[in-house]
Amino acid sequence: MERTGLLIILSSPSGAGKSTLARRLMQWDDSLSFSVSATTRPPRPGELDGQHYHFTTPAEFRDQVAGDQMLEHAEVFGNLYGSPRAPVEIAMRAGRDTLFDVDWQGGQQIRASALGGHVVSIFVLPPSLPELERRLRSRGQDSDEVIVGRMAKSRAEISHWAEYDYVLVNDDLDQTEADLRAILTAERLRRDRCAGLGAFVKQLMEGQE
Repeated sequence: MERTGLLIILSSPSGAGKSTLARRLMQWDDSLSFSVSATTRPPRPGELDGQHYHFTTPAEFRDQVAGDQMLEHAEVFGNLYGSPRAPVEIAMRAGRDTLFDVDWQGGQQIRASALGGHVVSIFVLPPSLPELERRLRSRGQDSDEVIVGRMAKSRAEISHWAEYDYVLVNDDLDQTEADLRAILTAERLRRDRCAGLGAFVKQLMEGQE
């Protein structure tokens, strides 16, 4: 059946496994589009425009926000970040789903946008805060001070869990991935998402003897 593409919001505190799950989900279904964010920060070594980010100037970014061309946007450490609307609408019309790796604030903005009726939002929780801290420390990337800050931010993010359609506890990565697949499959099959279903049923009934 023909359908309009979904906007899949995947959020979690840092270290809960969101990036790994997003990568696995896209390996499972290569028709998924990933929303490439726009940013005003300079490219880092190895980053490609249009692949890692859409790099733009602050003036161009603000013009896009003023023109309602961003589904969500925020300022982080003096740089602007946002999700461009146009690629998402193109994917939707083609029946392809778009995956967003955004925080709760970005999720709120997308749900409040004109495309909010097509959103499926999923929040990923760690099995415990001590386990979340252990995962952050096992990366070996951050100082104790940074980890303390990340844990404080994680508590703030987790407080918004009830705003999401689905909440998964990632204590087993394979099971959480399976749950994500099940959610996406079920949401795609919802009656109100299948645009051609009414015409099909009408044709089916008219063909009865």
